[in-house]
Amino acid sequence: MEETEEISIAEEKVVDISLKDLAKKLEEFAKARDWEKYHIPRNLLLAMVGEVGELSEIFQWKGEVDKGLPNWEESDKEHLAEELSDVLLYLIRLSDICGIDLGDAATKKIVKNTIKYPPKAG
Repeated sequence: MEETEEISIAEEKVVDISLKDLAKKLEEFAKARDWEKYHIPRNLLLAMVGEVGELSEIFQWKGEVDKGLPNWEESDKEHLAEELSDVLLYLIRLSDICGIDLGDAATKKIVKNTIKYPPKAG
């Protein structure tokens, strides 16, 4: 099997990963590097805010951006994906450290929003 095929297969497997699976992988990653002592809520929040800043820089001078980013270079989309992933991973780690089931909380929030903002009558 060629290297490119291996990469695409690995990426395909990652697509269906759950938030709990990601949290476990992040916990293992931190443990293997003895970073757990640094993974306290404040530190993780500040790191995430830094990543949100990096994400914001990508859009800073772009003006209005069309859905799907049709006019963007592939390398710019890859950079965006990396920064979005950084934010997501810090959010997952922060929620895990705080003992919050992010998937459950997000589901409850969607239900709450549906009740608060019902669909428009057709």
